[in-house]
Amino acid sequence: MARTSSGFSAEQRRVLPTILVPAFMSLLSVSIVNVTLPAIDDSLDAGTSGLQWIVSGYALVFGVLLVAAGRAGDVWGRGRLFLIGLACFALGSLLSGLAPSILVLNLARVVMGIGSGLLNPQVTGIIQQFFQGELRGRAFGAFGGIVGVSVAIGPILGGGLIALLGEEWGWRASFLVNVPIAIAAIVAARTFLPASAWHPVPQDDPSSTTANIPVVSGAQKRRAKVDFDPVGMLLLALGTLFTMVAFMEAKLGWWVWGGLVLGIGLVVCWVRWELAYRDRGRTPMVDMDLFRTRSFANGALLIGLYFVGFTSIWLLVAQYMQIGLGHDALTAGLIGLPAALAGAITAPIAGRYVVRVGRVIVLWGLGIGALGLVLSAGVALLHGEAGVNEWWLLGTLMLTGIGQGLVVSPNQTLTLSEVPLRYAGSAGGVLQTGQRIGTSIGIAVITSLAFGVAVSSGWDVALAVGFAAILVVVALAAVVGAFDLAATRRQRRTDG
Repeated sequence: MARTSSGFSAEQRRVLPTILVPAFMSLLSVSIVNVTLPAIDDSLDAGTSGLQWIVSGYALVFGVLLVAAGRAGDVWGRGRLFLIGLACFALGSLLSGLAPSILVLNLARVVMGIGSGLLNPQVTGIIQQFFQGELRGRAFGAFGGIVGVSVAIGPILGGGLIALLGEEWGWRASFLVNVPIAIAAIVAARTFLPASAWHPVPQDDPSSTTANIPVVSGAQKRRAKVDFDPVGMLLLALGTLFTMVAFMEAKLGWWVWGGLVLGIGLVVCWVRWELAYRDRGRTPMVDMDLFRTRSFANGALLIGLYFVGFTSIWLLVAQYMQIGLGHDALTAGLIGLPAALAGAITAPIAGRYVVRVGRVIVLWGLGIGALGLVLSAGVALLHGEAGVNEWWLLGTLMLTGIGQGLVVSPNQTLTLSEVPLRYAGSAGGVLQTGQRIGTSIGIAVITSLAFGVAVSSGWDVALAVGFAAILVVVALAAVVGAFDLAATRRQRRTDG
């Protein structure tokens, strides 16, 4: 297969933007609402509960579907699920932009969440399927770059649309802009995804890691029995649902935590079911042996902890700039621009070297991100005590962007490196589910802490306290990364 000067084949150069542009669009929809909520409240008289569900409804459905959608892509063809997800996302975006009430908007956001939950696991699965070795690291590096940019650029885009079009049409445009992009992505997927992306990965080849998957005939597909494991999917979906809801709605009262107990119980039942299902000679949704693979288990835990902390940064910063300092939505969004650019640059660079360097890159990223948090907390405290200009945050938060570029995509490459291709979709779904649960926990705990401190001590102190809480979680993630690095080095000495 002919290679270009970049190292990617012509086919790979077509596949990568085809899957990454929709992924960017879906992830952008998580962060863009951070600065549009006040405008939505004025337009639809949403109320506190309605506004909260604009954020949490999307994230909840997104998180619940990830593993099931990843498995569906493995057994039905990733291109098909990718296309269905794009269609759902486009429909949800259209309904959101035209919503006449907060109820319709929240229902439309659920449809958007379904679309995101269906298409995102296919992105990691397709990268696993069509990229190998160092090229896979580079592809995941590009994916990590768009993750970082989507988180930080969302508030800028949302604020810019409101400044340009006014509050009413500005927040609506933040949803409607997705529709033509999704339609173009559907056309691109039908045109550029290879034929093998539209067919199941052969279940009798658990070690396959190449893109040369045979295209089976219609008669063969009819004879083949698809083992979809619906009971396993239902148990994990319900377990994830109750766990996330417990943190999202923690303010309703102590009784909400009963949902967490139920969610954990359902996850335990899911694990037991998957083991029994495999013992009966069936193909489970997720092979539990994946968690005996050190790189997968440690990587999944590390990134889950990372998302507990780092995804709260931009929500806290948006509130600090708007509520604490009185800046408008666009100004609040601009504070994250250097971080977004830094993450977009460092993630592909890290992707080039992660296969050779290993988990050291991730540890460096955690360290640089932690330094950015410490300096940013210092700027906030000095702003309150000595009048230091808040725009110093442009530089300190840029360090968190650099850190993110060195953590997310390299960790994903390392975590999925030993996963069999037939489980690439469901394994990627497990990884992203951990991220979504981590995000729910972090937003519930860290933002509640910051808002509580803001009431008594002001937003300068609140931002510093919130960042200190994030630092604790980052330290735990670093411990996991250091443990994995040490174990890997011991294994290499033994094998050597």
